[in-house]
Amino acid sequence: MADAKKLFIKTYGCQMNVYDSERMAETLWAQGYVHTDTADDADMILLNTCHIREKAAEKIYSELGKFKGLKAANPNLKIGVAGCVAQAEGAEIIRRQPLVDLVVGPQSYHKLPQMEASVQSGKRALDTDFPEEDKFDHLAKRPKAKRGPTAFLTVQEGCDKFCAFCVVPYTRGAEVSRPADRVFSEAVDLVERGVREITLLGQNVNAYHGHSGGLAGLIWQLSEILDLERIRFTTSHPNDMDDALIEAHGTCDKLMPYLHLPVQSGSDRILKAMNRKHTRDSYFNLVDRIRKARPDLLLSGDFIVGFPGETDQDFSDTLDLVRHVGYGQAYSFKYSARPGTPAAEKDSVDPAVASARLQELQALLTEQQYAAQAAMVGREVKVLFEKKGRREGQLIGKSEYLHAVHAVAPDHMVGKVVRVRIINDMTNSLTGELVV
Repeated sequence: MADAKKLFIKTYGCQMNVYDSERMAETLWAQGYVHTDTADDADMILLNTCHIREKAAEKIYSELGKFKGLKAANPNLKIGVAGCVAQAEGAEIIRRQPLVDLVVGPQSYHKLPQMEASVQSGKRALDTDFPEEDKFDHLAKRPKAKRGPTAFLTVQEGCDKFCAFCVVPYTRGAEVSRPADRVFSEAVDLVERGVREITLLGQNVNAYHGHSGGLAGLIWQLSEILDLERIRFTTSHPNDMDDALIEAHGTCDKLMPYLHLPVQSGSDRILKAMNRKHTRDSYFNLVDRIRKARPDLLLSGDFIVGFPGETDQDFSDTLDLVRHVGYGQAYSFKYSARPGTPAAEKDSVDPAVASARLQELQALLTEQQYAAQAAMVGREVKVLFEKKGRREGQLIGKSEYLHAVHAVAPDHMVGKVVRVRIINDMTNSLTGELVV
């Protein structure tokens, strides 16, 4: 493609945005675009945005401002904003940033070819609808290029939970599940191109209903793909962990012993204010059932501190929950209001108090993470090597428990699952040696 145009995509936020960026690139590949790693020589710049973090929209406007020089030097450069900030801000982005040529929401990016043609003719394009048609039915077929050993695969989008702090129901829409046969076909295609581990994605992935057996049924169907060696899924809601999915953790060899199960708070009073629809005791009971099915499972979680109305006792309840459950890895954040959400209208906790609580919580979570890593020393794990490491002769991959593992190994082991004995734990990774 000697006359190919160059596409630069910058991705913000979650794994689903990573998947979306891949599909957008593939859609524009069919229009003659190839990937470039830098915005400097791009013919199109696309920012695939996330609205979860604080002041997300303002950060995108700031990022767009950095491209003014590129646009001045190359008037033919096209600039687009996609994803959740695009959905939330819509026409406001075009109004505030005249250099933006197109704005497309996360449910409409299958229309990128038509939008790209429109901007090439000198028009500006905006689409933040929630179309009735399934965007996946209209996306270009994936080019048959070789893939790395791991891949994300979106199976469910949107959320019906309406947690008081969350913008997802407004930016991604209602819960929608992709039909199992289409997910299966895409998974087979990925495996044929070298993928050995697939992570199933959804805002509420365990609410998946595109298979008669729910997410567990889909996992069992995917496990029949011969060269697919590992299956993971994220992100889960405690209320959607049904018996079949819990059982699958104990009986499906290809389902990895790692589960991200956000709880957000350890206080029943705050959980109710968050509209989480579960309690600390129901979460404890759920964790006990999952660990009974898979005793070696590594648990990950999400926590918000400083939610409106959170008292010292509420925060103490969160620390107590963390000590009781024990996490191998977790994400924790200080609450920040999202415009349009119910919690945004409530009085906030003193920022200094919230910051101090976050530091205390993160110290406890880090202590648990390091303890979980240290407990791996001396154990044998199975590592899927993904790429070369920083040092000569070194490869890096992930264990069953999603720990990053470095080991000296020949290059031909990239894409293979190999037995490794852990000999050292570092800050955010493990070092091992091949078991021969």
